[in-house]
Amino acid sequence: MKPEFIIIGISDAPEPHFAAEALERICKGKVFSGGKRHHEIVRRWLPESAVWIDITAPLDAVFEQYQQYFEQANADATTNNESAIVVFASGDPLFFGFANTIRRKMPNATITLYPYFNSLQMLAHRLVLPYHDMKIVSLTGRPWHEFDAALIGDEKKIGVLTDGNHTPAAIAQRMNDYGFDDYTMAVGERLGNPKEERIHRLTLKEASEREFAMPNCVILQKEERQETSKDNRQATAHGTAPTHRFLGIPDLLFDLLDGREKMITKAPIRLLTLASLELQNRHSFWDIGFCTGSVSIEAKLQFPHLHITAFEIREEGKSLMDTNSRRFHAPGIDTVIGNFLEADTSQYAQPDAVFIGGHGGKLEEIVRKAAETMTSGGILVYNCVAPSSVTDARIRTDSRERFEKTAMQCGMTIEEPLHVAINDYHPIDILKARKP
Repeated sequence: MKPEFIIIGISDAPEPHFAAEALERICKGKVFSGGKRHHEIVRRWLPESAVWIDITAPLDAVFEQYQQYFEQANADATTNNESAIVVFASGDPLFFGFANTIRRKMPNATITLYPYFNSLQMLAHRLVLPYHDMKIVSLTGRPWHEFDAALIGDEKKIGVLTDGNHTPAAIAQRMNDYGFDDYTMAVGERLGNPKEERIHRLTLKEASEREFAMPNCVILQKEERQETSKDNRQATAHGTAPTHRFLGIPDLLFDLLDGREKMITKAPIRLLTLASLELQNRHSFWDIGFCTGSVSIEAKLQFPHLHITAFEIREEGKSLMDTNSRRFHAPGIDTVIGNFLEADTSQYAQPDAVFIGGHGGKLEEIVRKAAETMTSGGILVYNCVAPSSVTDARIRTDSRERFEKTAMQCGMTIEEPLHVAINDYHPIDILKARKP
């Protein structure tokens, strides 16, 4: 007999309304499960002999109890046909819900659903807001990554599931910090509970300064702004980024290391470097020796889906990345300060694309560590001054040959380099190696 679950979606209402069929399954049930809050709501509908399994972390322990019950039910010859576990879940159990967890952990289980409206649907209903075009992001037990991608992707309407860390106030503060201040926020508290439900419409500043009852959810709506050429000129003059998206951020808009113009990957080189890394098909990108952060920031803006980890040995890199990423509205770049060769990189997402922007005389060692760490099919890119433009014979053979020789020793395949010349700067070779 396959494991069977009856999953019933409910709201926070103290008097839930069950469909007749769902109520019949409850009356016939023996084993029930859900969160502690769900238990308080449905307790008086359960049979006197009901067994309740709390859904609490760690979930593996919960599923061990499920498995033990089904094994016992199969072994008991007197078991009637009603051996399903009845699970109560919030809203729609398939909407970032527990039904998905069951499908993942017990793929052979049979599931019957009686869904309710999910919280974002209810909030949209209260606002009389069409939501077919809304981007949905869950921050419940999840990092900021998908939310950041939605902001960078210029989504006009974003529905957000919150938790105790990713509160409406924390969301509003993050948006303000990175310049996404052209949104308004609606917060729904304890939706479905007629006595405690509250709906709030706020500016981001207002939302960042107050607390909200849990559970809650958020809908963000982008305000339309007309940007003028005068706005862009003023932004450039004040060293801030215009609100429109660049394809190749102007170099002069970045804060630079000690104001040194040469300590930045120039915009045209930057774009060709990102193209060589094939970032549209990558998931995790490491930028080694990020300096101003220009490559990481450009990559994040052009490819918001990327998980980006940026390494820099100089302490000044932290403030530069912080300033520049906020200026250009590029949240979500993980910054690591210190010697890359000494860093414990096991805690970061394994890269399938790596750019070496600086090596401090340790090029071979960095190539080896990057090659060992990256996934199969990963791409490694390094930019160096073209040998033909350097008069010193030692320097002329120092970079390209060392990169290619070390990469080949690591079993990588060398691909055709790009030779690029911009204005009166030294020509650059964009070198590329691929891991089998």
